[in-house]
Amino acid sequence: MLVQVLTQLVVAVTAMILVGIAVFVGRYRLRDTRAEWRARVRAAVPITVVLAIVLLFNSVARQVVPDLSWIIEWNLTGAIFDIEGEFIPWLQTFATPALTAFFSFVYIYGYVFLLVFPLVAYFALSNTRPLRELLTAYTLNYAIGLLLYTFVIAYGPRNMMPELVQALLYDTYPEYQHLTRQVNRNTNVFPSLHTSLSATVAFLAYRTRAVYPKWAVVAIALAICVAISTMYLGIHWAIDVVAGIGLAYLSVDFASLLVGRWSLSERLDFENWATALRRG
Repeated sequence: MLVQVLTQLVVAVTAMILVGIAVFVGRYRLRDTRAEWRARVRAAVPITVVLAIVLLFNSVARQVVPDLSWIIEWNLTGAIFDIEGEFIPWLQTFATPALTAFFSFVYIYGYVFLLVFPLVAYFALSNTRPLRELLTAYTLNYAIGLLLYTFVIAYGPRNMMPELVQALLYDTYPEYQHLTRQVNRNTNVFPSLHTSLSATVAFLAYRTRAVYPKWAVVAIALAICVAISTMYLGIHWAIDVVAGIGLAYLSVDFASLLVGRWSLSERLDFENWATALRRG
């Protein structure tokens, strides 16, 4: 079943990316990419290697993180519930089959598309700074997120209040459990990495709106839908979402500082380039 779900995911996201390339990237950027792809790869390789190492460490560490978390015993589930109460059950009072289908699609397919497409779109730019900032921000998200998951125990609403909160995603589409259980743990909900990574893309899309104005609108709208889906489906608390947005902001800001420190002249070039594009 896992292979079938993964195949469906790859096919659907690939189709979405191809449409995105046609709508947002354009033929002339693809033409330039064919001539410059080697230089762009060389520029992105260092941070790509770091990201790959962080992801590999993340996948291994998540097997032991729950045990470490219980040793530390910093359980915030009760505190989160005391602050926001029954907001998630209230949100689910608006549930309909159509909304559940929409937010389930967004949570799985829209989220993966949102993370992968900017890699393609920014690779299609001669200036590699946006791509390197994106990869750096992804790295920071995963690294800081793992650290927080280690120290903080927090059960999601559907685990805390099973009598009040419906697991809408898994009740409606149980096959997705085969996919999500590969990366999720019941105690790892603070912050919402779905939200933080989606917000990271949205923040960077806004910053590069002079280059990809249509994508900025789509990315921001889709990121908002992803954040709402995590709550609507009963997976995350509103506090997890707020924390995820905060993590995204810090990651993007810090990524900008790191990439700017590595290549100050490129930072100035990008600002001048963006200014020229705004002026037409």
